[in-house]
Amino acid sequence: MSSDAGAAASADDDTDRRMALVAGVLFLITEVAAVAGAFLYRPLLGGEPGADNRALIGAVCELVLVAAVAGTGVTLFPVVKRWGEGIALGYLCARLLEAALILFGIVAVLALTTVRQEAARPGAAAADAALVAVHDWTFLLGPNIALGLNTALLAWLMYRSRLVPRPIAVLGLVGGPLICASAAAVMFGLYAQLSVPGSLAALPVFAWEVTLAVRLIARGFRRTRGRN
Repeated sequence: MSSDAGAAASADDDTDRRMALVAGVLFLITEVAAVAGAFLYRPLLGGEPGADNRALIGAVCELVLVAAVAGTGVTLFPVVKRWGEGIALGYLCARLLEAALILFGIVAVLALTTVRQEAARPGAAAADAALVAVHDWTFLLGPNIALGLNTALLAWLMYRSRLVPRPIAVLGLVGGPLICASAAAVMFGLYAQLSVPGSLAALPVFAWEVTLAVRLIARGFRRTRGRN
């Protein structure tokens, strides 16, 4: 029986290591795809002529982002649910919500490229402005509020379980609420989404995801068999 238990534990460790590696790679993909998408979208959203092709490439980058965001949630759920299934389910749902809002924003950008090609038609200017606004709101609700929520939930599970060193988890516990607070400030008009305060508020979440990714790829999860 002891050998069977040892073999089962070893198999679990191997599975967790693979999950950690996949999750780490997906987290890095989210960062690269998000930066690339934002960079490629900006000319179109700013009204620059001839920016359609760059926006289409940006849409492809963000489709990759959607898959990676959803993938991190699905990959980590079986691991972190051992330390709180309800919180882990909340993390998964918030991660999927973030992916859905990003996807909605992609549709708005693609529709905007069509409107820009038909700018001479009546009402095109109003539709143009509306689609830019839709993108901006999905950006605020997805990669800000939903991201802040799922970051806080995952960071708490990581802190509680000690699956990663606690300083890494603390980055998420600080960054999640901070980016949510920043999004609320943007909603009430205290500053713009793309501004120095907004960028500074996003830095801890960025540091959390990159640090977590590097840890998961390089070392995996700490060995622990804790439960609720």
